[in-house]
Amino acid sequence: MPLSAADPRRPEPDKPNKLNKPNEPNEPLTVQRIRVMTKPISLSGCFPPIPTPFDARGRVDHDHLALNLEKWQKTPLRGSVVLGSNGEAVLLKTDEKIEIWKTAGQIIGSDHLFIAGTGCEATGETVELTEKAARLGAHAAMVVTPHYYKARMDHHALVTHYTTIAEQSPIPIILYNVPASTGIDLSAETIVELARHPNIIGLKESSGNVVKMGEVVSRSGDGFQVLAGSGSFLLPALSIGAVGGVMALAAVAPHALAEMVEDFKRGDMRHARDTQLRLIAANAAVTSRFGIAGLKAALDRIGMYGGPVRPPLRPLDKDQETALDKILREAGILEQ
Repeated sequence: MPLSAADPRRPEPDKPNKLNKPNEPNEPLTVQRIRVMTKPISLSGCFPPIPTPFDARGRVDHDHLALNLEKWQKTPLRGSVVLGSNGEAVLLKTDEKIEIWKTAGQIIGSDHLFIAGTGCEATGETVELTEKAARLGAHAAMVVTPHYYKARMDHHALVTHYTTIAEQSPIPIILYNVPASTGIDLSAETIVELARHPNIIGLKESSGNVVKMGEVVSRSGDGFQVLAGSGSFLLPALSIGAVGGVMALAAVAPHALAEMVEDFKRGDMRHARDTQLRLIAANAAVTSRFGIAGLKAALDRIGMYGGPVRPPLRPLDKDQETALDKILREAGILEQ
């Protein structure tokens, strides 16, 4: 159940962004926007795109959401992405999204980043949701590519879409490219052009195209930060200049992924490589092989709350559960 309105921990509806001082009572959003755009945010490290927990009746389970967030904050994770693809965002109503951000805003501490997934098909709706997420404490917004009218989503349309959002957003924007789900693949040219905007600070690249990632890093300058969109290629991404990753696997293997990043920084490439190879099958199990149901089942097995998926997604069957358990044990995520 959602936390009650009387709970003293619940944020006020107009809670300001944590990285900036509060607005004066009637201060226009444009003033706050300028402040945010001149305040850099480091995206270095590992972030889970957290699953949205549901109870047995299919309602958002805010108590378990809060408990999961508290547990993740005791790990080396830098923060959380709330309502990314693994959050089943496309299956949620707008008011559910807002309530989820309210809970996240009250639980995520000031030493962790709160990144809200605000992307919608319409530019205007994305702007509105981004502003609401900012008022609920989000430090940055991750915006997936619009894709329903994919034949019309050319370079000009995408640049216009993201530029409009960035101009009106009170918090920094992170581009989100996930062609396996959207059928849209942001080109290096489009990304590099968007990277010039001072309020577009990074990219979550889920295509696995490390060559393109390297081109973006080399052409975008130091102020634009690239994140691996999957734990399956975190080390290759780091090797060409990515600063970290937004990865489903981070929800269940935060220590191993964070250790890989630290090994890379220290130059211990052998250990980093061994970790990367050990986690490949587990990463596939909670993404492409078993999907969100696999990720939630893995959370249940490590003592957190995964719970059911929302239809039309389906839970794992018994054979899939058995296969998942074996993979998690071989990866060292579950004890043998």
